[in-house]
Amino acid sequence: MTSPTSSPTSAPTSGDVLVLGADLAGTGPGDLLIRDGRFADPRDAGPDAHRVDAYGLVALPGLVDLHTHLREPGREDAETVTTGTAAAARGGYTAVLAMANTSPVTDTAEAAEHLLDVGRSAGSAQVVPIGAVSKGLAGEELAELGLMARSSAATRVFSDDGHCVADARLMRRALEYVRAFDGVIAQHAQDPRLAGPDACCDEGPVSGRLGLPGWPAVAEAGIVARDVGLAELTRSRLHVCHVSTAETVDVLRWAKQRGIEVTAEVTPHHLLLTVDELLGYDPTYKVNPPLRSTEDVAAVRDALTDGTIDVVATDHAPHARHDKEHAFVDAASGMLGLETALAVVVETMVRPGSLGWHEVATRMSSVPAHIARLPGQGRPLTVGEPANLVLVDPTRRARVDRDASVSLSRNNPWHGRELPDPVVATWWAGRSTYGR
Repeated sequence: MTSPTSSPTSAPTSGDVLVLGADLAGTGPGDLLIRDGRFADPRDAGPDAHRVDAYGLVALPGLVDLHTHLREPGREDAETVTTGTAAAARGGYTAVLAMANTSPVTDTAEAAEHLLDVGRSAGSAQVVPIGAVSKGLAGEELAELGLMARSSAATRVFSDDGHCVADARLMRRALEYVRAFDGVIAQHAQDPRLAGPDACCDEGPVSGRLGLPGWPAVAEAGIVARDVGLAELTRSRLHVCHVSTAETVDVLRWAKQRGIEVTAEVTPHHLLLTVDELLGYDPTYKVNPPLRSTEDVAAVRDALTDGTIDVVATDHAPHARHDKEHAFVDAASGMLGLETALAVVVETMVRPGSLGWHEVATRMSSVPAHIARLPGQGRPLTVGEPANLVLVDPTRRARVDRDASVSLSRNNPWHGRELPDPVVATWWAGRSTYGR
């Protein structure tokens, strides 16, 4: 008997799955056979294979997020590995890189290995630890970079995210150190003397009108300019987190023209939201770096289109209600992002024609996997490759409801907004992790 064709929702968690008729990352229609965690030849599908009707859908390699905060260990009231990776699967992600600002900080090999083990046992996506650059994120002394790299976690990305590595000498040493094992330093570019701990609004007319401490664009661009110079000096890899300003885009273009090995990311919220969201003092919209002007939004969109900005990364930052529900200047910075990232990219980049589905796969899967040196992620949808797959409905839209999130937190900037709702199903290593 031939297995009946069904929707992705009813896809089994094991056994052969034959995905029929999907547009393969914008290259045209085709079939995919998932068998034993990998893609096999669809012509080998037996009569008992579970058949999924994917006509009209787009198949992308599983998405990879270079910038996720899972909050575990230490802040399990905001997020856990289990809930965070469930949110990732709902958003089409099969791998997330977990930032080091947990409690304790991921600044030792033991801490990285612990997070790796928790991810293996509890996650709906691959959890890859990011190591801290400095001990305790204090910016004074290098963390155990080499030990983390040689551990079972095989850490290749290091960041003090949330804290800029402001000391140029320490940043140079970090870049020199990670070059030995092909690591990369992911910098939160924020000059602490120009944008101090209270800065929470793009410096300009809105910050003046609201009386909020300003965060000038040069505080980001100046650190990026310094760091690309250090990357050129050390012949090492630099990654710039959450680019938010036109000035930073200019620096990145200059650096890439010189052949400096620098990559950069933009978040979904910096692709769509502007500083005008702050006019109601809603702390949901407090984020670091802050939401910027319409001119900055246009600049980062153009940079993502032409490849000056290499990837989209969520900066998924869940917060418990008691950390967000304060006066704007006192509230925690950060927004949810994993479940809605692809939706925002479709809205801002695909629908206007700036990116096609092949480019989406590049910027949200293959390039982030390459930056993080993840050999099993971001691979083509071809026979023999790991079966990391997301099926996308390019036409579906829905109104975002923060209470429907699988994250523990509710600091969702898209609540009440109609957006694309593209993710239909996700498979990680051949295992169904989400299905509508």
